Amino acid sequence: MNETSVRLVIWRHGQTDWNIENRFQGHSDIPLNSVGHYQAEHAAKILEAMKPTQIVVSDLIRAQQTAEKLATRVGLPIQTDPRLRETNGGNWEGKTGTENRANDSARFIGWISGDDGPAGEIGERRSEVANRAHAAVLEILEKAQGTVVLVTHGGTARCLLGKLLDLEFSDWGALGGLSNAQWSVLDFSKYLNRWTLAEHNAGSIPEPVFGNEAVN
Repeated sequence: MNETSVRLVIWRHGQTDWNIENRFQGHSDIPLNSVGHYQAEHAAKILEAMKPTQIVVSDLIRAQQTAEKLATRVGLPIQTDPRLRETNGGNWEGKTGTENRANDSARFIGWISGDDGPAGEIGERRSEVANRAHAAVLEILEKAQGTVVLVTHGGTARCLLGKLLDLEFSDWGALGGLSNAQWSVLDFSKYLNRWTLAEHNAGSIPEPVFGNEAVN
Protein backbone atom coordinates (compact mmCIF):
# COMPACT_ATOMS: atom_id res chain seq x y z
CA MET A 1 0.00 0.00 0.00
CA ASN A 2 1.13 3.51 -0.82
CA GLU A 3 -0.25 4.97 2.41
CA THR A 4 0.32 8.58 1.39
CA SER A 5 -2.27 8.15 -1.38
CA VAL A 6 -5.01 6.64 0.78
CA ARG A 7 -7.75 8.41 2.71
CA LEU A 8 -10.14 6.54 5.01
CA VAL A 9 -13.71 7.68 5.56
CA ILE A 10 -15.42 5.88 8.45
CA TRP A 11 -19.16 6.39 7.94
CA ARG A 12 -21.84 5.47 10.46
CA HIS A 13 -25.17 4.13 9.20
CA GLY A 14 -28.34 6.23 9.18
CA GLN A 15 -30.97 6.29 11.88
CA THR A 16 -33.04 3.27 12.94
CA ASP A 17 -36.05 3.02 15.21
CA TRP A 18 -33.85 1.35 17.81
CA ASN A 19 -31.53 4.36 17.80
CA ILE A 20 -34.49 6.57 18.69
CA GLU A 21 -35.62 4.15 21.39
CA ASN A 22 -32.06 3.94 22.80
CA ARG A 23 -31.97 0.16 22.36
CA PHE A 24 -28.68 -1.71 22.17
CA GLN A 25 -28.60 -2.89 18.54
CA GLY A 26 -25.35 -4.81 18.40
CA HIS A 27 -25.63 -7.71 15.95
CA SER A 28 -29.43 -7.37 15.76
CA ASP A 29 -30.29 -6.73 12.11
CA ILE A 30 -32.41 -3.58 12.32
CA PRO A 31 -33.17 -1.62 9.11
CA LEU A 32 -33.05 2.12 8.59
CA ASN A 33 -36.21 4.08 9.29
CA SER A 34 -37.48 6.80 6.93
CA VAL A 35 -35.25 9.42 8.56
CA GLY A 36 -32.26 7.10 8.23
CA HIS A 37 -32.86 6.67 4.51
CA TYR A 38 -33.04 10.44 4.10
CA GLN A 39 -29.85 10.95 6.15
CA ALA A 40 -27.95 8.36 4.12
CA GLU A 41 -29.08 9.84 0.80
CA HIS A 42 -28.15 13.35 1.92
CA ALA A 43 -24.73 12.20 3.13
CA ALA A 44 -24.12 10.25 -0.09
CA LYS A 45 -24.53 13.45 -2.12
CA ILE A 46 -21.68 15.00 -0.14
CA LEU A 47 -19.45 11.92 -0.03
CA GLU A 48 -19.78 11.57 -3.80
CA ALA A 49 -17.69 14.73 -4.14
CA MET A 50 -14.84 13.00 -2.31
CA LYS A 51 -14.55 10.62 -5.29
CA PRO A 52 -14.54 7.33 -3.40
CA THR A 53 -12.65 4.49 -5.02
CA GLN A 54 -13.87 1.66 -2.78
CA ILE A 55 -16.82 1.01 -0.47
CA VAL A 56 -16.54 -1.66 2.22
CA VAL A 57 -19.49 -2.25 4.51
CA SER A 58 -20.69 -4.24 7.52
CA ASP A 59 -23.01 -7.11 6.64
CA LEU A 60 -25.85 -5.74 8.80
CA ILE A 61 -28.80 -4.30 6.88
CA ARG A 62 -28.67 -0.79 8.36
CA ALA A 63 -25.10 -0.39 7.08
CA GLN A 64 -25.90 -2.07 3.75
CA GLN A 65 -28.85 0.27 3.13
CA THR A 66 -26.65 3.26 3.95
CA ALA A 67 -23.84 2.13 1.66
CA GLU A 68 -26.24 1.52 -1.23
CA LYS A 69 -27.08 5.23 -1.38
CA LEU A 70 -23.45 6.10 -2.12
CA ALA A 71 -22.73 3.07 -4.31
CA THR A 72 -25.63 3.96 -6.58
CA ARG A 73 -24.42 7.53 -7.00
CA VAL A 74 -20.78 6.70 -7.75
CA GLY A 75 -21.24 3.41 -9.60
CA LEU A 76 -19.09 1.32 -7.29
CA PRO A 77 -19.77 -2.22 -6.05
CA ILE A 78 -20.31 -2.81 -2.35
CA GLN A 79 -17.80 -5.09 -0.65
CA THR A 80 -19.20 -6.70 2.50
CA ASP A 81 -17.04 -7.57 5.50
CA PRO A 82 -18.70 -8.89 8.70
CA ARG A 83 -15.68 -7.73 10.70
CA LEU A 84 -17.09 -4.20 10.41
CA ARG A 85 -20.20 -5.23 12.40
CA GLU A 86 -21.28 -3.52 15.58
CA THR A 87 -20.31 -4.91 18.98
CA ASN A 88 -22.10 -8.09 19.99
CA GLY A 89 -24.12 -6.80 22.94
CA GLY A 90 -24.82 -10.16 24.56
CA ASN A 91 -27.67 -9.97 27.06
CA TRP A 92 -28.08 -6.22 26.48
CA GLU A 93 -29.22 -6.47 22.86
CA GLY A 94 -32.75 -5.27 22.23
CA LYS A 95 -32.98 -3.62 25.65
CA THR A 96 -32.97 0.10 26.34
CA GLY A 97 -30.25 1.86 28.28
CA THR A 98 -32.71 2.30 31.14
CA GLU A 99 -33.44 -1.43 31.21
CA ASN A 100 -29.78 -2.36 31.15
CA ARG A 101 -28.96 0.06 33.95
CA ALA A 102 -31.75 -1.44 36.04
CA ASN A 103 -31.05 -5.11 35.29
CA ASP A 104 -27.25 -5.17 35.06
CA SER A 105 -26.24 -1.91 36.68
CA ALA A 106 -22.60 -2.42 37.70
CA ARG A 107 -21.57 -4.13 34.50
CA PHE A 108 -23.44 -1.71 32.24
CA ILE A 109 -22.19 1.43 33.98
CA GLY A 110 -18.65 0.05 33.91
CA TRP A 111 -18.92 -0.61 30.19
CA ILE A 112 -20.38 2.85 29.50
CA SER A 113 -17.51 4.31 31.54
CA GLY A 114 -15.03 2.66 29.17
CA ASP A 115 -13.86 -0.60 30.72
CA ASP A 116 -13.04 -3.56 28.49
CA GLY A 117 -15.46 -6.05 29.95
CA PRO A 118 -17.64 -8.13 27.61
CA ALA A 119 -20.83 -6.31 26.63
CA GLY A 120 -23.92 -7.85 28.17
CA GLU A 121 -21.81 -10.43 30.05
CA ILE A 122 -21.50 -12.78 27.06
CA GLY A 123 -20.88 -10.29 24.24
CA GLU A 124 -17.72 -8.73 22.84
CA ARG A 125 -15.04 -6.63 24.46
CA ARG A 126 -14.16 -3.33 22.84
CA SER A 127 -10.62 -4.59 22.27
CA GLU A 128 -12.02 -7.56 20.35
CA VAL A 129 -14.14 -5.30 18.17
CA ALA A 130 -11.13 -3.08 17.49
CA ASN A 131 -8.92 -6.03 16.58
CA ARG A 132 -11.36 -7.57 14.10
CA ALA A 133 -12.19 -4.26 12.43
CA HIS A 134 -8.51 -3.29 12.30
CA ALA A 135 -7.62 -6.62 10.69
CA ALA A 136 -10.22 -5.97 8.00
CA VAL A 137 -8.83 -2.50 7.33
CA LEU A 138 -5.26 -3.76 7.08
CA GLU A 139 -6.34 -6.21 4.39
CA ILE A 140 -8.18 -3.47 2.52
CA LEU A 141 -5.17 -1.15 2.66
CA GLU A 142 -2.85 -3.72 1.09
CA LYS A 143 -4.26 -2.83 -2.34
CA ALA A 144 -6.14 0.40 -1.68
CA GLN A 145 -5.72 3.69 -3.50
CA GLY A 146 -7.67 6.92 -3.20
CA THR A 147 -10.62 7.35 -0.83
CA VAL A 148 -11.88 4.20 0.88
CA VAL A 149 -15.30 4.49 2.54
CA LEU A 150 -15.95 2.10 5.42
CA VAL A 151 -19.64 1.91 6.32
CA THR A 152 -19.98 0.70 9.88
CA HIS A 153 -21.53 1.38 13.29
CA GLY A 154 -21.03 3.84 16.14
CA GLY A 155 -19.28 1.54 18.57
CA THR A 156 -17.12 -0.11 15.94
CA ALA A 157 -16.17 3.27 14.49
CA ARG A 158 -14.88 4.51 17.84
CA CYS A 159 -12.92 1.31 18.46
CA LEU A 160 -11.40 1.44 14.98
CA LEU A 161 -10.48 5.10 15.31
CA GLY A 162 -8.78 4.44 18.63
CA LYS A 163 -6.81 1.58 17.10
CA LEU A 164 -5.80 3.39 13.90
CA LEU A 165 -4.79 6.53 15.78
CA ASP A 166 -2.75 4.40 18.19
CA LEU A 167 -4.46 5.87 21.23
CA GLU A 168 -4.22 4.26 24.64
CA PHE A 169 -7.36 2.25 25.34
CA SER A 170 -8.18 4.51 28.28
CA ASP A 171 -8.29 7.47 25.86
CA TRP A 172 -10.76 5.99 23.37
CA GLY A 173 -13.63 7.57 25.25
CA ALA A 174 -12.21 11.01 24.42
CA LEU A 175 -13.39 10.43 20.86
CA GLY A 176 -16.96 11.64 20.72
CA GLY A 177 -19.48 9.34 19.07
CA LEU A 178 -20.56 9.61 15.46
CA SER A 179 -24.08 10.86 14.81
CA ASN A 180 -26.21 8.85 12.41
CA ALA A 181 -24.92 9.07 8.82
CA GLN A 182 -21.95 11.23 9.87
CA TRP A 183 -18.33 10.25 9.32
CA SER A 184 -14.70 10.64 10.30
CA VAL A 185 -11.83 11.20 7.86
CA LEU A 186 -8.32 9.85 8.40
CA ASP A 187 -5.27 10.73 6.31
CA PHE A 188 -1.87 9.10 6.51
CA SER A 189 0.82 11.66 7.33
CA LYS A 190 4.16 10.96 5.67
CA TYR A 191 5.73 13.46 8.11
CA LEU A 192 4.47 11.73 11.23
CA ASN A 193 4.39 8.23 9.72
CA ARG A 194 0.94 7.63 11.20
CA TRP A 195 -2.76 8.17 10.63
CA THR A 196 -4.13 11.57 11.54
CA LEU A 197 -7.72 12.59 12.21
CA ALA A 198 -8.69 15.18 9.59
CA GLU A 199 -12.40 15.39 10.52
CA HIS A 200 -14.61 13.78 13.14
CA ASN A 201 -18.42 13.52 13.28
CA ALA A 202 -18.45 15.46 10.04
CA GLY A 203 -21.11 16.11 7.45
CA SER A 204 -19.11 18.14 4.95
CA ILE A 205 -16.11 17.84 2.65
CA PRO A 206 -12.80 18.36 4.49
CA GLU A 207 -11.35 21.84 4.01
CA PRO A 208 -7.60 22.30 3.46
CA VAL A 209 -5.74 23.16 6.67
CA PHE A 210 -3.82 26.27 5.66
CA GLY A 211 -0.88 27.27 7.79
CA ASN A 212 -0.67 23.84 9.37
CA GLU A 213 3.07 24.18 9.96
CA ALA A 214 2.89 27.79 11.11
CA VAL A 215 2.05 29.33 14.47
CA ASN A 216 -1.54 30.58 14.28
